[in-house]
Amino acid sequence: MSIDTALALQGYAGARPATRPEPQPTGAEAGFARLAGGLDATIRQGETTAMAAMTGGADPHALVQALAQTELAVETAVTIRDKVVEAYQEILRMPV
Repeated sequence: MSIDTALALQGYAGARPATRPEPQPTGAEAGFARLAGGLDATIRQGETTAMAAMTGGADPHALVQALAQTELAVETAVTIRDKVVEAYQEILRMPV
């Protein structure tokens, strides 16, 4: 009895993702994941509101509010990035 190699590889490839555990973020990873998800949602909401305003589906007040929220979210992300880079550079300057 012979087993077709392609069929065996296909069966293995299909079963492998089912047995691999999903990594769960913990601690700081979970916080950064929530932050990134919130940033993404805010930017998408701003884009959606901007597109609706261009087609006449949203009032100008909603557009200004969405753009202000998006600007604040981006500024927050840039500030966090700058702090992380600064901390990394400080670690690099430490004597060994």
